[in-house]
Amino acid sequence: MWENQQFFRCGRIKNPNRDNIFNNSNDNSQIMVMEKIKILLVEDHLIVREGTRDLLQRMPDLVIIGEASNGQEGVDLALELKPDVVVMDIRLPVMNGIQAMSEIKSKSPETRVLILSAFDDDRYVFPILDAGANGYLLKTSSSEHLARAIRIINANGTVLDTKVQAKVLNRLRNRKENPNNPKQALSERELEILEEVARGKSNKEVGEILSISHQTVQAHLKNIYSKLQMNSRTEVAAYAVSQGWFTLEWLNE
Repeated sequence: MWENQQFFRCGRIKNPNRDNIFNNSNDNSQIMVMEKIKILLVEDHLIVREGTRDLLQRMPDLVIIGEASNGQEGVDLALELKPDVVVMDIRLPVMNGIQAMSEIKSKSPETRVLILSAFDDDRYVFPILDAGANGYLLKTSSSEHLARAIRIINANGTVLDTKVQAKVLNRLRNRKENPNNPKQALSERELEILEEVARGKSNKEVGEILSISHQTVQAHLKNIYSKLQMNSRTEVAAYAVSQGWFTLEWLNE
């Protein structure tokens, strides 16, 4: 349990994000510091927020550094506390999850956002993925599944609930087929960028790998979206893998 009741309030949580583990042997003291994944919870229902916090705080590598009860508060805390991962609902007061996530991404593009929602309707799923969400889970997920998703997203991966995956794949299948091979429409540089995006790399990381600016990466991504007639990095990455452009073994290297 938390050491102080003030931790249950929304806002900054004064909790260390590192654990010191002491190992004494041969009269030598060694300190191993384990970095924890810093998490911001954005959920308007107190009982859900408390339950999510209680589940996640059992994990030794995760730490809740703040909580917000509406979208605007979530944006403010995300920019102030700079969490590794924001776990956010979609239906929020003051500012909805789609608007809040878009603002967080525009001002702090390296912040990763995991949507945790009770809804898998198309009207929620596709706008939030198009806006750049790194993952989408349903609230029926187990605590182990949620913790694993946070770790994957923190490592630049993407996680989708199985129901959401099915919707994304159906959307891809229902697209009008281009008579020409869409891969041929992409330049060599665009394919290089798409490969790194499929690996889960951020724009900054892609730029560092390819020795170009993250603004140049973003410009190339816009061209990729246009050529493939898609709207998000999650969608183009899933499409490229589904078409066999990059194998899963290749991406995991």
